[in-house]
Amino acid sequence: MGFEFALLIPLAPFALGALWIWTRHQSKMAEKYGHLPKGVDADTDRMREELKYLKERVAVLEQITTDGHSTRQLENEIEQLRDR
Repeated sequence: MGFEFALLIPLAPFALGALWIWTRHQSKMAEKYGHLPKGVDADTDRMREELKYLKERVAVLEQITTDGHSTRQLENEIEQLRDR
């Protein structure tokens, strides 16, 4: 076992050099593309903001439709809409 380990010692500088090159490349790619995964375009931030805005609007609309209505009344309205 000690003999195999001794054979790996001369390879350590090459492994460390490869690791250094790989990490440097990864950091350059992260800076260049803004930490975005492969295939994501520049409109991602705009679309995330729009999605957040739309989710907030849906939450407000849900609150408006459920305020002041009993659960049974809402169930009846939903059933009437399904029957159409």
